[in-house]
Amino acid sequence: MGQKSENLEHKRTLSRGEFCALTAYMMSLVALAIDIMLPVLDEIGAELGTTAPNQPQLIIAFLFGGLMVGQLIYGPASDTTGRKPAIFSGLAIFVIGCIISATAESFEAMLAGRFIQGLGVAGPRIVSIAIVRDLYAGRAMARITSIIMAFFILVPAIAPQLGQWIIMFAPWRMIFYVMIVLAGIIAIWYGIRQPESLPREARRKFSARKLWDGAKEVFMTRVSLWYTVAAGIIYGAFLSYLFTSPQIFEDQFGIVDRFPVYFGALALVLGAAGFVNSKLVMNVGMRKLCRLALTAQAVASFVALCIAFMGAGSIALPVFLAWGVMAFFTMGLLFGNFNAIAMEPLGHIAGIGSAFVSFISTGISLVIGQSLGWAYNETVYPLLAGFFCLAVISIVVMRLADRKLEAEII
Repeated sequence: MGQKSENLEHKRTLSRGEFCALTAYMMSLVALAIDIMLPVLDEIGAELGTTAPNQPQLIIAFLFGGLMVGQLIYGPASDTTGRKPAIFSGLAIFVIGCIISATAESFEAMLAGRFIQGLGVAGPRIVSIAIVRDLYAGRAMARITSIIMAFFILVPAIAPQLGQWIIMFAPWRMIFYVMIVLAGIIAIWYGIRQPESLPREARRKFSARKLWDGAKEVFMTRVSLWYTVAAGIIYGAFLSYLFTSPQIFEDQFGIVDRFPVYFGALALVLGAAGFVNSKLVMNVGMRKLCRLALTAQAVASFVALCIAFMGAGSIALPVFLAWGVMAFFTMGLLFGNFNAIAMEPLGHIAGIGSAFVSFISTGISLVIGQSLGWAYNETVYPLLAGFFCLAVISIVVMRLADRKLEAEII
């Protein structure tokens, strides 16, 4: 243990604050690439000739598709080649995707660029987590992770506003060039300041058999599989809001320029819930907290849906925001706990297990989120009904998972 601590100290050259800032920056590039686009989806769709009002949502969905695939690549790759090559290659692919989207003359080219961006940005997103594991352990790792998340939650709050500011002074294509600059800053900062955190002797050869065994274990471990499904279902509800929120605020409330403000405020609620969760989970327990959160989300969504029915599909802004606060606060309680429960039995294959849990849950959420997004009909019915039904389904999935666990224990 003493030798390990000395090795960890040797690999650290950054102060704790600088390391946290750099790691949060790398992790948040994916959130930035998503949220910065929200104010300009309709404008891009109009210029590139989309034929359906919900089609611009694909600009977000295709990035998630690339991210889903990339999650399976960069974890094992960084274990084989080291952290730096994986991050630099991911950033390079991300920049290529940004160039394709910035110069796109068709909607298909835009979507191809977005998929490539997702494929690339998965690198810094996934590998930055591994770097934290390389350099810290135990309580120190938990503390560093908490500080990083404090930085991270600020990005969804400010990214849409950044996108809004850019299009006030330049065409929407400038957003992609800004992202290229931000990726370049990461490459320079990380390349100069942070040494390679995975020494050659700790690297593992890539093995297709290990990937297959990891996938098989995730599918055969019932608690992991069911909670991964639950995570995908509930994140699918969140994606449906992400895909449709610009349209809802414009169609329902006539809000366009101030949309980033409202979106950012609800994003902060999501982040605040993460801090509350860290205080509650030790006393309440993950499973009980998840059941309470899902019940609250289902009740709040059902009440809001009833109000919408009385308004023929419309809802007052204060009511919608009140529902949003409740919905996103409960989301903040669910995300981390579902993932933690799914990973509990997979500690011996944490890297590959995490990659497959993320891959499966992202795939499920993408199908659900895009389906609800396409169902948008200028009312809040699809969103609220989706949140209600998905919360109820997640409660059922949790019961199935815990029943299986009880049966295995007995």
